[in-house]
Amino acid sequence: MKWIIAAFLALAAAVVFVSIGAGWGGHRGKPVVCIGSTSVEPFAEMLAEEFQHKDPNLSIDVQGGGSTAGIQAILEGIADIGMCSRSLNPPEAAKLRGIPIALDGLAVVVNKSNPVTALTRDQVRAIFSGEVARWSEVGGADEPIDLITREEGSGTREAFMKLVMEAKVAPPAAAASQPSTASAPAAAPPPVVRISRKAMTQESNGAVKELVKHNRRAIGYMSLGLVHDELKIITVDGVHPTAEAVRSKQYPLMRPFLFVVRGTVRPAAQDFIDYVLTPEGQHVLEKEGLVGVR
Repeated sequence: MKWIIAAFLALAAAVVFVSIGAGWGGHRGKPVVCIGSTSVEPFAEMLAEEFQHKDPNLSIDVQGGGSTAGIQAILEGIADIGMCSRSLNPPEAAKLRGIPIALDGLAVVVNKSNPVTALTRDQVRAIFSGEVARWSEVGGADEPIDLITREEGSGTREAFMKLVMEAKVAPPAAAASQPSTASAPAAAPPPVVRISRKAMTQESNGAVKELVKHNRRAIGYMSLGLVHDELKIITVDGVHPTAEAVRSKQYPLMRPFLFVVRGTVRPAAQDFIDYVLTPEGQHVLEKEGLVGVR
């Protein structure tokens, strides 16, 4: 995975260099470069388009590549803004600043012809681990389940691993009722259940959508704001993912969308960030199915 990210960053750097070298006419300085999450990418493109209507002298270049690639681009000085669809881990947070721009529901999706409408988080975990291999085991047709997942380094995959595949094992009732003592051993971290090797890996939300859309046996996960009406969204733990369910934190699978920066942000990039956090910018995100943070 590291060589893929390195290759993407090298290509991104070349694109940025060529863009700047080609000249931007009357544009105000060099373009603002945003690199990262393919979940955040289409929303950032919409925001950039709206912002450039207000300031046609500023160019904003939005590129995908994944959340990890976006963070690496910031660390290497290739981008002004990294786009990330997960929380920063402690080493990242020590070097970088994550600016929340929206909240997103992580939607579990199936083909519209699939009769299954609801699953528990335990069932979703069992399906993606390969423990449950046929739809008939969870109330569907007697057909095999085709798993669609995201690539390593994807913020969507990392959020799914944290929210679904990290098994939350409750302590036995008897043990839980006993008072804790200083000599009691520290609780072991919850086990992480791996995604089955049989899962088909895709590198964008759009690719996941297309595969699930054309395969009645498929199941995947993606940004709620990008599903629209082409797939069936599964209810998880009795809660259907809507913007209101995400806002109220009733829906269990939710994650932040971040702009990531390092140190002092140059004025043109700060202008774009400030616009995204205005009521107008937040409205652009909300009308596309995300939940604003302002």
